[in-house]
Amino acid sequence: MGLAPQLVEEIFEIVKRLNEDEKVTFLLAEQNTNMALRYSRYGYILENGRVVMDGDAGTLLGNEDVKEFYLGPVAVKVRVSET
Repeated sequence: MGLAPQLVEEIFEIVKRLNEDEKVTFLLAEQNTNMALRYSRYGYILENGRVVMDGDAGTLLGNEDVKEFYLGPVAVKVRVSET
């Protein structure tokens, strides 16, 4: 059991604010790929402890493999309905 989604969002907002206001860099490990990439400038996708993909967050969010394998059925459903 993890943190409540609202608390996770609040933590990410605090980290984002510290990054912007204080110019502090953070390295975050997060299982929620969508959340992590929404708050990141750059991301790494790990699989079994190895980097399998990296790039700027917007590119990763738009990547079809990331959508299918890491963002879940909602992203896939959206992708399929757009074609």
